[in-house]
Amino acid sequence: MEYLDIKLEGLDENGDIKEFTLADFKGKNVVLYFYPKDETPVCTKEAESFNEYIEEFPQDTIVIGVSADDTQSHKSFKDKLGLKFKLLCDKEHKLKEAIRDFVDEHLKHNNDEEMSERATVIINKDGEIVKVWSDVEVDGHVKEIIDYLKTMEN
Repeated sequence: MEYLDIKLEGLDENGDIKEFTLADFKGKNVVLYFYPKDETPVCTKEAESFNEYIEEFPQDTIVIGVSADDTQSHKSFKDKLGLKFKLLCDKEHKLKEAIRDFVDEHLKHNNDEEMSERATVIINKDGEIVKVWSDVEVDGHVKEIIDYLKTMEN
């Protein structure tokens, strides 16, 4: 699970620049959503939707947005929308490619689709990818994620 150890710069919930790996979040469920670009209409709508429902996510869940934008772009995006979740900079698409490779190798039989530019991945508390949505339609997607997470609660 190489994707757990890829170190990326990003912004924490408070907007502070830090380095993160997904291994930092073991013990929590992670909603990792990949989007094309900060401050574009659909990406803004998607971020606003995550932000609107952030309080409905289970307490043991972390939401992280990922794009190729740099921290300055993320900071502007986060400040403009008042985003309450982390944003990571995957400039060279290392994280996305590592997750795509893992999904293609290990989960292809469980997922009909390959990862697209706008995709969401659920990583469980053990760091395992358990669900992938590809070619995400923004309307209703966050509610679908929350419903899925509720099925994971035990």
